[in-house]
Amino acid sequence: MDNIYIEYDFKISPKEPATEILVAELGEVGFESFVENETGMLAYIQKNDWFETILDDIFILNSDEFEIEYDFHEVAQTNWNEEWEKNFEPIQVDDLVSIRAPFHENPNLQYQIIIEPKMSFGTGHHETTHMMIQHLLELDLKNKKVLDMGCGTGILAIFAEIKGAKPIDAIDIDEWCYTNSIENVERNNCNHITVYQGDASLLTNQKYDVIIANINRNILLADMKIYTNCLEKDGILLLSGFYEEDLPIIDEEASKNQLKLQKTKTKNQWLSAHYKKQ
Repeated sequence: MDNIYIEYDFKISPKEPATEILVAELGEVGFESFVENETGMLAYIQKNDWFETILDDIFILNSDEFEIEYDFHEVAQTNWNEEWEKNFEPIQVDDLVSIRAPFHENPNLQYQIIIEPKMSFGTGHHETTHMMIQHLLELDLKNKKVLDMGCGTGILAIFAEIKGAKPIDAIDIDEWCYTNSIENVERNNCNHITVYQGDASLLTNQKYDVIIANINRNILLADMKIYTNCLEKDGILLLSGFYEEDLPIIDEEASKNQLKLQKTKTKNQWLSAHYKKQ
């Protein structure tokens, strides 16, 4: 018997960062699949896990910063592959990197990453992922030991291996991200990536040449000291997941941890920063 799902259709304005926050909050209460569209996104939860007041504690729905409207209805088990194919667009970064699903045409760029886009974040659409790929393009990663913290779909870890990094650790606290990263690592024939489920508490005595942390401002601030302790001397820390206006507080914490800002990139008010350990 097919599972019955409840489908929510959220109309969101402005879409970012509200969509990303909404996905995180809905995931906490049991929603398991998300499909971004032009007006916002669709979110799905199994009927057995649903109850009438399920959205009462979703804080962003009460935010004055965003307008979010929604309706919902019952649907039979959705063909997720069909939904992804309809809604996921291939991505190109600087005419060098192609991020696409298996059903997309290959544009034959210098680098390509193939993923099953089971949700719309961490797929390269988001500005922060795009900027992180640009940072990695500029680095010599050959035989460098790399950590992808908050790896999402595993894209940045996969790209690091494509550029010659090894070994690579990829960590995400979310079970879906952990599983999907393993799938995408295998799909891209990567042999030097190990995926772990957890948070920065997993980092004890490891040392890395490059750490990638594309998460959010509060987690970056809380875990900056741990990242620094895991960096080799002259190691590189790439940070993103925050706005331009957040750079002063990020930079203040980085300076306390012997990290010196080398360069930044911005895209639609999002910022990414390249730090070097002194």
